[in-house]
Amino acid sequence: MGIMRWLFGADAATPSYAMKLDATTEAALVRSLSALPPDERGWITFAEAHILFSTKGAQYAFGETDEDGRKNIETFAAQHQSVFHFMPVERRVYFVRGPPRS
Repeated sequence: MGIMRWLFGADAATPSYAMKLDATTEAALVRSLSALPPDERGWITFAEAHILFSTKGAQYAFGETDEDGRKNIETFAAQHQSVFHFMPVERRVYFVRGPPRS
């Protein structure tokens, strides 16, 4: 029996630090990002980000020569009150939704 299960009981839920966002289409990503609570983070894979925002080959997406791809994802994040972070080791792009506008 794990220590967490022993301390908190069998029904203790493992905390979720980031939600996988639906990136099948840009519209799906918008819906998924909108459902994210403010200041919470969600993620998509590099492959999904590449398909949605970059026209370069997968190995060049969002790199030094992909100004358009970087601009596209920056514009998308700004339009949807969020910031994004590339995490190359994880092969993910994280989005953090900001607080609602007043």
